[in-house]
Amino acid sequence: MQSDTLHRRGKAFSSNMKRREYNGATLQSQHMKRLVLFLLACTSVVPAQDGATLYRKHCAQCHDSPQAHAPGLQSLHAMTEPSLLRAMESGSMREQAKALTADERKTLAAYLGAANAKPASSTTGLCTDPATPIDLSAKSNWNGFGATITNTRFQQAAGLTVAEIPRLKLKWAFSLGDVPIARGQPVVIGNRLFVGTSSAKLYSLDAKSGCIYWTFDAESAIRSSVVLGNATSGGTPLVFFGDSKGNAYGVDATSGKLAWKTHPEGHVAALITGTPNFYDGTVYFGISSMEEVFGGQPKYECCTFRGSVVALNAATGATIWKTYTISESAKPTTKTATGVQKRGPSGAAVWSAPTIDVKRNAIYVATGDNYSDPATDTSDAILAFDRTSGKLLWSRQMSTNDAYNLACFAPDRSNCPDAKGPDFDFGQPPILVSLPNGKDSNSKDVLVIGQKSGIAWAIDPDQQGKVLWQTRVGKGSTLGGSQWGSASDGHSMFVSISDLGFLPVQDPAGKFHLDPASGGGLFALDLASGSKTWTAAPAACGDRKNCSPAQPGAVSAIPGVVFLGSLDGHFRAYSSATGEVVWDFDTVRDFDTVNGQKAYGGALDAGGPAISGGMVYVNSGYDQWGEMPGNVLLAFSIDGK
Repeated sequence: MQSDTLHRRGKAFSSNMKRREYNGATLQSQHMKRLVLFLLACTSVVPAQDGATLYRKHCAQCHDSPQAHAPGLQSLHAMTEPSLLRAMESGSMREQAKALTADERKTLAAYLGAANAKPASSTTGLCTDPATPIDLSAKSNWNGFGATITNTRFQQAAGLTVAEIPRLKLKWAFSLGDVPIARGQPVVIGNRLFVGTSSAKLYSLDAKSGCIYWTFDAESAIRSSVVLGNATSGGTPLVFFGDSKGNAYGVDATSGKLAWKTHPEGHVAALITGTPNFYDGTVYFGISSMEEVFGGQPKYECCTFRGSVVALNAATGATIWKTYTISESAKPTTKTATGVQKRGPSGAAVWSAPTIDVKRNAIYVATGDNYSDPATDTSDAILAFDRTSGKLLWSRQMSTNDAYNLACFAPDRSNCPDAKGPDFDFGQPPILVSLPNGKDSNSKDVLVIGQKSGIAWAIDPDQQGKVLWQTRVGKGSTLGGSQWGSASDGHSMFVSISDLGFLPVQDPAGKFHLDPASGGGLFALDLASGSKTWTAAPAACGDRKNCSPAQPGAVSAIPGVVFLGSLDGHFRAYSSATGEVVWDFDTVRDFDTVNGQKAYGGALDAGGPAISGGMVYVNSGYDQWGEMPGNVLLAFSIDGK
């Protein structure tokens, strides 16, 4: 029961539900059935009792079971009482805990919260020197999820050469608090670094030293990165982001004071898991939800949520336009055998950052699957919207008839859509790149993107998203394919692969563990043709426990080098010419931190590294499917400390 652990498709915890191994194997099917049973069992209610009893009856089935891949009791004890309570009242566990009384939630949080977990002094790690002005025009900035408004995840002005990469050393470490997941991604603007946490805190740090300028408390977990922009001419830059309750924020980047807060989507399951994007006084948000998880409950009338894209006035938070990814609202369809009304169409959530095309005055987003019947032609698709009005310009679907929710693996499958998956939605944004056009000085623009199907795509924005090429780079599954984000240096597309798998352990409990020989891989694809330039095979896990070679995290690149983390806990740099590993840092260990709190590294997943000003930053820790937990932000430079 932690604030951002069971996620990535609902995606507060349903988002990671979306990455299950879906290969038809009996083993994996049984595994998922058990997992869903455990998750649904956590919603049962008993009269108020002591904390230990409440835990055994409401939580132990999930948190004491490797099959459920929820944070273990030890991880929960590492969290503080306020953090646990927030998870149950406003975080990703609010649906599971809503039937508990307020007193029972407090009792449970007090029992789980570490009695000896004393936070560092409020003055520990604070900056003593005044902050330098925020320069949004600096060439070395890594602003937003994709570093650019076109989401290339490429840093031209890295301040690092290929020859210097092997000399990278740890400069400082920062504890992200009492959480077992370091999910988001840092953003660097000049000498300022911004990072959000699953404990609902947003930090503004000195990028060189890691000292704290200010801390902002959001209402719920911050799942994504942030983006900065000048809301008004000559005004103070604002930090824009969303939380797991679906709130959108604008926070003063200099002081950390709230400028505005709004709730652009009223659906009870709505959340913002993708990073917003900013351009010319407008901030664009994609809206997603965790209703896919709710559908696993037999009495839930599944489903009514529709994904959307929202354009907000950056200065005030007022809505300029909002367009749904499904044009029609959900209507009653059939009923289950027990008489529960089904509804549809639904789903097509937007999980990732919008991509901005100034030349065509367009916004591009990638969508997820449908949650209920009937399936629509805008799920698992790339959508183009007019940037000024929000009008849908065109849609290109990559996987048809993909409707899915948690009921498809539940003991009671009443709410499972007829299609039953395959759950091949998009969890990353499209990348807008320009290709050289022979001897002509003009260039050809294309959109490239990786999918959970294991296929990388290139489509033409000038021909209604016509497919130019497709290349298979992974097996694909609900836990596989290309997950969080690809990168491009203008010549190649760099795609990482998850394809996470599990192994049974022959013991009476029938426990499952991560398969140390399944998943992973990094590919370089030629942008013009989609042909494979090179393949970097995943590293072996060796004797490391809770290890997987899968590489679902986002890729980042600079001239000559590609950076990527792995679930095995290693953070690596690869030659962009050959795929050879040129630097490797094992993050699985304890760290002394600049803010005086305990920190440890683990699996690397979700948001990728940010590179700026001769330094490389990455989050480490991901305790979801039995991987190694962690709560640390790491900063590297060639001079180290």
